[in-house]
Amino acid sequence: MSAVPQQDLIEQWTSEQARLKEQLVEGDTEEWQRAPDFKGLERVGGVDLSFIKGDDINACAQLVVLSFPELELLYEDCQMVTLNAPYVAGFLAFRETPCLLEALQHLERTQPSLMPQVVFVDGNGLFHYREFGVACHLGVLCGLPCVGVAKNLLQVQGVIRSEEHLSQISELKKGGDSFPLRASSGRVLGEALRSSDASTKPVYVSVGHRISLDTAMRLTRRCCRYRVPEPIRQADIRSREYLRTHFPSADTCG
Repeated sequence: MSAVPQQDLIEQWTSEQARLKEQLVEGDTEEWQRAPDFKGLERVGGVDLSFIKGDDINACAQLVVLSFPELELLYEDCQMVTLNAPYVAGFLAFRETPCLLEALQHLERTQPSLMPQVVFVDGNGLFHYREFGVACHLGVLCGLPCVGVAKNLLQVQGVIRSEEHLSQISELKKGGDSFPLRASSGRVLGEALRSSDASTKPVYVSVGHRISLDTAMRLTRRCCRYRVPEPIRQADIRSREYLRTHFPSADTCG
């Protein structure tokens, strides 16, 4: 763990987060993003970390690359990693991003033709305390378009799990229905999306980097066979399977 006192670390991370945020691009930058059918998009990536319950230091970092639109596996990389940074709410990226970035850089060095054209991140992007979550952080550092998709609501900037929020969820009648996650300032930081007809619980989609919210929503919907977009779902399944195989007596979480 870091020997830096936590308050000093938070100040250091806050400064670094602000510096990286200056490089954030919120709009579409690629031709395939502007095409109604995503013509030109051939590879979508997903990243995830899974843990053994009770161990918050050692994790399985997983990267998958799937074909698009088929969503078939093209590449996977799974590594056990040690997370040296402490967990501090709002600064998860400093803990998790280094190993995910290394997985992408390893792929770029060894099989560049399989690099994803967009990465789905299990976590938030702009929908964050300072509008710079793990999907933004990874996107700026790797330079790829990134989409943040969280399974649970981060209660932040006035968006809370209130009766109004639960009522809005109940109004999501079919796959593709959504409502905006609007901060107290009025700024829309993401959307709650019912990603499939079979799942009534939404996912929370936000911009990571080099993509608009509208495109992120359309692409998330296209990549969902079930509730969670297939790139993240496959990364989660494969990282948990790795832990179950190598640590058969342990419970996993991610």
